[in-house]
Amino acid sequence: MAAPTAEPAPIKAVPLRHPGRWVAAAVVLALLGLFAYGAATNPAYHWDTYRKYLLDTRIASGAVVTLELTVLAMLIGVVLGVILAIMRLSPNPVLRSVAWVYLWVFRGTPVYVQLVFWGLFPGLYQVIHLGIPFGGPHFLELNVLDWRAPFFFAMLGLGLNEAAYMAEIVRAGITSVGEGQREASVALGMSWGQTMRRTVLPQAMRVIIPPTGNELISMLKTTALVTAIPLTTELYGRARDISSVNFQPVPLLLVAATWYLAVTSILMVGQYYLERYYARGQSRQLNTKQLEALAKMQRSEANVV
Repeated sequence: MAAPTAEPAPIKAVPLRHPGRWVAAAVVLALLGLFAYGAATNPAYHWDTYRKYLLDTRIASGAVVTLELTVLAMLIGVVLGVILAIMRLSPNPVLRSVAWVYLWVFRGTPVYVQLVFWGLFPGLYQVIHLGIPFGGPHFLELNVLDWRAPFFFAMLGLGLNEAAYMAEIVRAGITSVGEGQREASVALGMSWGQTMRRTVLPQAMRVIIPPTGNELISMLKTTALVTAIPLTTELYGRARDISSVNFQPVPLLLVAATWYLAVTSILMVGQYYLERYYARGQSRQLNTKQLEALAKMQRSEANVV
């Protein structure tokens, strides 16, 4: 029986010093301090006006409208994006071509231009007739001029634009799941719907969730462009209306930026926990405690031998 080998002395690790990092950090902090001091002492910022309108009820109501517009537009984008993604993956060439043309148009034109178009939509189509085309009878008549709903057209314009991007996100998530997963599900007797619901989509969510959270945050900020319709009841529109009266655009821009920053910060926290939930079991790396326990177990086994 071989004599147990002596346990080697533990290595005393000396951390590598990085003086350059401390110098760079000091320079950055000094520059930030100088900028903050200059902004705080600059009378052109009108900080008294900023404090006056930061919690104004008109600004708060505009933030609520912005949130409503963001959620509804994202719902349209997600639902239509899933449909377009399925069409892109369909073996039917007609469905693939229609989906490709949709993505080509809405991803290839600026969202501001699209919103301007939706703002002019009532002037292009005053009345919409639903029925048999080419002189046939009409079953339903919609008077677009009676709608007078800039919120509806803003929601529709943002949602249709977002659907083009969500379609690519969902398609990338579905194609990231290996073909063997689908084949195994079919071998177990699952239908196509059960395979997508139980096997493909749960694994695809790890790829879909992070960019979807980014799209939600981006959508919140894109709502500032709906003034092209025009819709002035959202956050930026309210701030712009107030600044057009007191002729102080800078503090009102800072008020709107503060509200946008606060809401996006909350959304980023929710995105973090949602990503962590769907990433469970994805990483196989051991943490520090697990590595220490494994090392102790190996040492004890060596001593026994």
